[in-house]
Amino acid sequence: MDWWEDASFYHLYPRSFKDSDGDGYGDINGITEKLEYLKEIGITGTWLSPIFKSPMLDMGYDISDFYDIDPLFGTMKDFDEMIKKAKKLGIKIILDFVPNHSSDQLDWFQKSIDKVDGYDDFYVWADGKDDPQNPGKKLPPSNWDGVFDGSMWEWNEKRQQYYLHQFLKEQPDFNLRNPKVHTIMLDILKFWLDRGVDGFRIDAVPHMYEKVNDDGTYPDEPIDEYASPGASSKLKHIYTMNQYETVEILYEWREFLDDYQKKNGGDTRVLMAEAFSPINVLDQYFGNGTHVGVQLPFNFGIKDMPTPPNAKTIQNTVDQWMSVMWKKHKMANWVSSTHDGARVSYRLGHEKKDLIQILIAGLPGVSVNYYGEELGMSNIYTNLTNQPNSIFRTFGRSPMQWNDELSAGFSNTTDTWLPVAEDYKTLNVKVERGVPRSSLNIYKGLQKLRKTRAFKAFKEAGAFIYGAVSENVFLIVRSTEGEEYRILLNMGDKVENVKPIDMSGDVKEFIYEYVLCTDRSPHRLGEKVDVRNIIMMPFEGVVLKKVFPK
Repeated sequence: MDWWEDASFYHLYPRSFKDSDGDGYGDINGITEKLEYLKEIGITGTWLSPIFKSPMLDMGYDISDFYDIDPLFGTMKDFDEMIKKAKKLGIKIILDFVPNHSSDQLDWFQKSIDKVDGYDDFYVWADGKDDPQNPGKKLPPSNWDGVFDGSMWEWNEKRQQYYLHQFLKEQPDFNLRNPKVHTIMLDILKFWLDRGVDGFRIDAVPHMYEKVNDDGTYPDEPIDEYASPGASSKLKHIYTMNQYETVEILYEWREFLDDYQKKNGGDTRVLMAEAFSPINVLDQYFGNGTHVGVQLPFNFGIKDMPTPPNAKTIQNTVDQWMSVMWKKHKMANWVSSTHDGARVSYRLGHEKKDLIQILIAGLPGVSVNYYGEELGMSNIYTNLTNQPNSIFRTFGRSPMQWNDELSAGFSNTTDTWLPVAEDYKTLNVKVERGVPRSSLNIYKGLQKLRKTRAFKAFKEAGAFIYGAVSENVFLIVRSTEGEEYRILLNMGDKVENVKPIDMSGDVKEFIYEYVLCTDRSPHRLGEKVDVRNIIMMPFEGVVLKKVFPK
């Protein structure tokens, strides 16, 4: 297997991870300071939300210089030192890559407004439609509405045209059909590869292309008659998402990274894709039999599971991925949560936080965790009116909880960019290191298990089995010759008497020992159990190891 195929990735939100200079914001030197922690908990690689120069209207996803670090986070020298230390520790660094749009403060956009030669169609521009009610006034070219509400089209008085923005009006969309834009995107990738990064997480992949009519106009999208009353959009986004060119450019970028490796050596450089897309679309992102694309089209199935989840819910969620991506490509990844939504504890309940960690670590392939989930951190509850356009997302971005001291050890000031969660006195790295069944130690135990022969053998025939053994108890079996583990998760609030042996076929030895238990379990590590009859406490999670006859 290649290094990424069973990797444990850690999504690190830079402004919330560690503040090294006391300004209340996390920074690159703070990340460098804490890289040993990532090594301690068994992380293969970490991807960073944007650290590039930006006005920060969209928390750094509005980039004004793709080739430099924003002073909020530090300097290019700081970045180089971080890369140097990460390589010494064996931790891969993945950067966010934002190819759909830029900040309107980027000089490329200003040149495009002025129709400077070579930049005229660097962004998506269109003439407006004549307004029959107001002669001389121009209406937007189509009815498209954006992710952050309102029209996707913004009028520019100087150029006398509309420009497209799928997100904020300050984030104009690149025209990726322009060959020069293609070239610059490859140049951006090469610039950061040359500085030592190990890959990229591609932002907003489904939004990169839009449908254009043969005459250069843009078609209206149909009304979605099934849209929920509170939905920000009432349209079916058939022309502004998941266009066929998206797949082609992903193949182009993968080829570029593979060629870079051939020329420069080192490990495979990896591409991750943020794509809230149907499974048949993600299938194409990975490859089509002739071309290969991104190694990790993110699987948000677990993050988006209906609540409250039970074992049958989990099985349906896992089946959707395995029936396509695993069956065709022998590739899987599992994402617990992201910086754009609620944390596991808030979303599913505090009692299920460790069960979800066991689930994504126990399933075959790649696990992707958001910083602080290994501690059981939850959302914060506070007035966030100072956070533009993203209030609903910011509740899950509070400072990392390192200890029970000032500002949870995140900063030496109380004036942090977001308040520290109220539970930081008990949910933090320092305290949890000393609690045997804390979320942190459960997580660390899982990472050790993922390095065992049985967990690494997932591409072998019969190396894993999964499924619901009752409505609320989910089973995963991981095995190879001479080694077998059984993972049992009780997602319900009642005692369950289960017989998981029924899932595994012809097994002659029935004695297993407990090698990992959550705090809801009454069992001791090393305790033996006959798997033909197991009693599970409410919300209990355990990992059992088969005892083979000597």
